[in-house]
Amino acid sequence: MAQESPKNSAAEIPVTSNGEVDDSHEHGFNRDLKHSLPSGLGLSETQITSHGFDSSKEGVVEAGAFQGGQRTQTKGGPVILADEIKNPAMEKLELVRKWSLNTYKCTRQIISEKLGRGSRTVDLELEAQIDILRDNKKKYENILKLAQTLSTQLFQMVHTQRQLGDAFADLSLKSLELHEEFGYNADTQKLLAKNGETLLGAINFFIASVNTLVNKTIEDTLMTVKQYESARIEYDAYRTDLEELNLGPRDANTLPKIEQSQHLFQAHKEKYDKMRNDVSIKLKFLEENKVKVLHNQLVLFHNAIAAYFAGNQKQLEQTLKQFHIKLKTPGVDAPSWLEEQ
Repeated sequence: MAQESPKNSAAEIPVTSNGEVDDSHEHGFNRDLKHSLPSGLGLSETQITSHGFDSSKEGVVEAGAFQGGQRTQTKGGPVILADEIKNPAMEKLELVRKWSLNTYKCTRQIISEKLGRGSRTVDLELEAQIDILRDNKKKYENILKLAQTLSTQLFQMVHTQRQLGDAFADLSLKSLELHEEFGYNADTQKLLAKNGETLLGAINFFIASVNTLVNKTIEDTLMTVKQYESARIEYDAYRTDLEELNLGPRDANTLPKIEQSQHLFQAHKEKYDKMRNDVSIKLKFLEENKVKVLHNQLVLFHNAIAAYFAGNQKQLEQTLKQFHIKLKTPGVDAPSWLEEQ
């Protein structure tokens, strides 16, 4: 049996179990060097090899430059850093690009329609209803303006009658020879002022109801009409774009564009159909509501004016009360006991 030579630690070259030179000291130096470097100035790639003293197994850990993403690990042991964070600036840039492209197409469609070169989609029945609504809105606004003028003038007249009544009453007390004459005039002016205040309340109620109808109900419907018209322009713009592509050649370059244009056209067509349906429903409900509101308000306004100038104080007061209840008209069934409660 051969004898082993004595070990010399100073001249010993460590080797692994498979006969390779052990360079763990060099790797230890690399690790110390990497830890000593500041953040951001480290090595782009570091390989660390660990060796068991009595085993030939090796473990490898590979690390790339830190990207700030999510860490994932594969079966082989490497650690991979993946960047999955979306850039907000790129998303905003994409939104701006889509908005600019859509604005360009719609502007081109509007200009071509005004110049008579482009075609537009028209719903004759719906367009006629919209034109009537806009015309009626202008007329209702004129009625509202005149009613407000009448209310202002009536208020000034009532104020003057009240002051005139007070002046007659004061002279009635100081002029004994004309006591009765001044007294009659004082009572008449005070009665007219009282009836005028009642009529003023009826007119102001009429103004408030018409103002709600014109500036809220009708205006809300017209806002939906504006959205419908915008959807119609977008629909026609993308329809025209698709028609132009279909007239051109069909090859590997144009087919993806045609497919994308077809998809955009279908999306805007669905939006246009939805807005057209919404406008039709709102116009129907608006017409029903308008008839009910204006029917009651016009009848009550007429009754108040007629009672005031006829000098019928009881009828005028009764008319004012009817502004807060349903108007009973001939041919309409009486309300049930539940409605009266």
